[in-house]
Amino acid sequence: MSIIGALNTAVSGLSAQAHAFTDIGNNIANSQTVGYKASDTDFSDYVLNSSAAQGTSETVRASTAAQNDAQGSITASANTLALAISGNGFFNVAEENGDSTTTSKSFQPTDYYTRNGNFSEDNEGFLVNSSNEYLKAYAVSSNGTIDTTTLNPINVSNVTFRPTQTSVITDIASLPGSTAAANPASTTTATTQSQTIYDAAGQQHTVTTNWTPSGANQWTVSASVDGAAPSATAQVTFDANGLLSGITQTTPASAAGPTNATAGATASFTIPATLAGVSQPMTVKLGAIGSTSGTTMSTDANNVGSAASIQTDSVTSGSYTGISMTTDGNIMANFDNDHSQIIGKIPLATFADANALTAHDGEAYTATSGSGSAVESLAGQNGAGALETSSVENSTTSLDTDLTKLITAQQAYGANAKVVTTANEMLQTVLSMKQ
Repeated sequence: MSIIGALNTAVSGLSAQAHAFTDIGNNIANSQTVGYKASDTDFSDYVLNSSAAQGTSETVRASTAAQNDAQGSITASANTLALAISGNGFFNVAEENGDSTTTSKSFQPTDYYTRNGNFSEDNEGFLVNSSNEYLKAYAVSSNGTIDTTTLNPINVSNVTFRPTQTSVITDIASLPGSTAAANPASTTTATTQSQTIYDAAGQQHTVTTNWTPSGANQWTVSASVDGAAPSATAQVTFDANGLLSGITQTTPASAAGPTNATAGATASFTIPATLAGVSQPMTVKLGAIGSTSGTTMSTDANNVGSAASIQTDSVTSGSYTGISMTTDGNIMANFDNDHSQIIGKIPLATFADANALTAHDGEAYTATSGSGSAVESLAGQNGAGALETSSVENSTTSLDTDLTKLITAQQAYGANAKVVTTANEMLQTVLSMKQ
């Protein structure tokens, strides 16, 4: 190897160690950066040609070795919206389009991925992490169905409470006296009552109950939904004091059963219904057998009764108080009525080779041909990691390791510099031979 060759080799060594300084410096500088993945430096020998008898000029090349699949330690955070991934996967995020001329926020079309889950709500209701990247999630329809076809930045600024699905209807009637099937008192408004109910999507429907006398101390109650023909009927009997003494559902046949005459038991029947494409059977409660607080019948045949009291178990209103995260990726809207409703679902993106992702500012990455396309999965499924709430994933930088590498790189840089100065002295000696 010539002096010039040795000089070139030493210069490449200086360049390689400078590259290592850059990698080590990045790691140390980001030792406190949430979701940061420390990198290493790989060195490789580059040989033009050589033989057993004669060595030739060689150089060294340095390249950054990404460690995007390394797991950082997870620590608790006071931020209730913070999420940490334990295992494989990245959050899907969007970056704002800085060239937008519209008043509303717009986003770049590029898909970005990050492990920085330190999210908070901005002044427009978007969930954004500490690197100003916007969390993307699946939208959830009004009936709770998750749309897994599209990911968009989630916004929680216009959340309203969705009335809860009706499952129980309480119908407390005060019926006229009934001594025969043809009691004219049955035509009074006291025997018919309508009530608004809600399906799984929070949409309104109407249930109507109607009472008709069917014998001495006996009434038939029927129920219909949205003005259709009655879908449920039951025979209700009363004792001499006008208190409930028994009930037998007569239709539909699948729900028909024996008379319930147990004192204290709830007299009820079931309305079969399919609302918003979902089976939604509802229980109609009439009160307890033998109780004065339930449905009663007057012992006076001339009594025309009074308006029934009918209500449902649906919660119809609530004020939005904020959001919370769950370990299965649900974004929940919370209300002052102690109810929570899902408004978004967070998937995790996994890659065939996460270390081949291209790094960008703010702990963000984009997919490459080497990494493969993102595969979206829910937390804990198909190889995706688990989510931990109110937690952040720390930087994977190891300060003691990097400081040791820094000393080694410094010594290697100095040694290569010494080779350069020595080669220069040797060249000066050669030049002095001419003088």
